[in-house]
Amino acid sequence: MSTLPAELAGALDDALGRFPTSQVTDAVEALIQLYRGGVDPSSLVLDKDLTVAAYAAYRMPATFAAVSAALRHAAALAPEFQPTSMVDVGGGTGTSVWAAQSVWPSLAEVTVLEQSAPAIALGRKLAERSSALAVRSARWERAVIGSSVAKPAADLVTLSYVLGELAESSRAEVVRSLAQDAGLLVLVEPGTPAGYERIVAARDLLIADGMKVLAPCPHERACPIPRGQDWCHFAERLNRTALHRRIKSATLAHEDEKYSYVALTRADLPHVDNRVLRHPFKRKGLVSLKLCTDADGLAEVKITKRDPAAYKRARDVEWGDGWSADT
Repeated sequence: MSTLPAELAGALDDALGRFPTSQVTDAVEALIQLYRGGVDPSSLVLDKDLTVAAYAAYRMPATFAAVSAALRHAAALAPEFQPTSMVDVGGGTGTSVWAAQSVWPSLAEVTVLEQSAPAIALGRKLAERSSALAVRSARWERAVIGSSVAKPAADLVTLSYVLGELAESSRAEVVRSLAQDAGLLVLVEPGTPAGYERIVAARDLLIADGMKVLAPCPHERACPIPRGQDWCHFAERLNRTALHRRIKSATLAHEDEKYSYVALTRADLPHVDNRVLRHPFKRKGLVSLKLCTDADGLAEVKITKRDPAAYKRARDVEWGDGWSADT
């Protein structure tokens, strides 16, 4: 279960206190309708303080959940990777910076590139409340993410929920420019068929350019999931705050954010043996796992009490985790 850091949640509540909840709710609904209809790559969506506040209230909890989960999966495979520098491209109000700092406290120098001046203003205001120096002292720069991206070299480069807002003709150039001078590049998109297609296209492009997949894939071969029939995505459950519930007219205290991602590097780092692709099916004495494997592509593995050690581990496995029968 993912929860916004208390510092960020408090700062976000204070920032939203400038506006009546009814205005924020209306602005959130307008954003939802806009994104459902498709965003014009040439338009600036986050153009007003109220719109940015509504976006932050609506999306920061879910984006934090997805990005921090993707980064944790990558970090689990490379414990020796302790980045000190980060560039977040199309960073909005800075969610990925907070997520990265929660995974890697080693971060010391952070740059956020974002085209919306109101988003930068709110992101800076929120960051002031962080106890982490890397977040508080982040450098925010206005930049249009339209073709190649001029950015400093960094150990970690992130692009979250942005590919779908770019013109299709420019995505390859953007992705290639992000990979330059990046120790680890992490791309995150919505866990929809279209989001997956954007991730797998970027994955294939960068593999062809010599990069290696750290997560989630166990290999650099073509994705074995049948295109048009299924898609690779994961889900992270997050707590909803009282404000989050009000602006979304929601009743449940939680929601599940579905996301697709890929983490790539040029370093020689280990793959996971297998990746769990769906919620494990668990009943007394049996756990069934749908896996993407290094050896056999897609596979379904059943673990029973006849292997007590494996069964005990399998009971704790979640969707998106790595799995090795030999550990």
